[in-house]
Amino acid sequence: MTKRSGPAAAFVAALKERGLTFVSGVPDSTLRSVFEQVLHDPEIRYVPAVREDVALGVASAAYFTGRLGLVLLQNSGLGNLVNGVTSFSLVYKIPCVLVVGWRGYGGPPGDAPEHWVMGVKTLGMLELLDLPYQILEPGDPRACLDRLLAAIRKRSVPGALIVRPGAIE
Repeated sequence: MTKRSGPAAAFVAALKERGLTFVSGVPDSTLRSVFEQVLHDPEIRYVPAVREDVALGVASAAYFTGRLGLVLLQNSGLGNLVNGVTSFSLVYKIPCVLVVGWRGYGGPPGDAPEHWVMGVKTLGMLELLDLPYQILEPGDPRACLDRLLAAIRKRSVPGALIVRPGAIE
């Protein structure tokens, strides 16, 4: 049975309150609790993807129905999104919410070595792509989500909510 209370449940409730119910993604241990909530919530349509660029394409379909799609991914998957974001999302102004698990946050020794480089480069990649982002702080996610959604809607581009390990547990 999936736990229906706690930070992950509050986060998913905040997503639903904002109409973010069409979700695709690639599993990530940082977002494990969110995935558990999403997979078992009858109000959310989750489409699993084999890669992050595929998830971006799937979630972008929500735009064509007047909604905003959401992608769940690990920060290492940002590399797989670059072409889709630059040649599709930004060119055609297709907004989407990226919820990004921040593996390697803080560098060594906090995470496995394969996450250290991307952990340091995550925010810089988003800045290079000129994508708005917010770093989710533990507690009430609503204000952070609202700031991100305002930036996404203002520019009609994808935006990222960066989730540190332990922020949604």
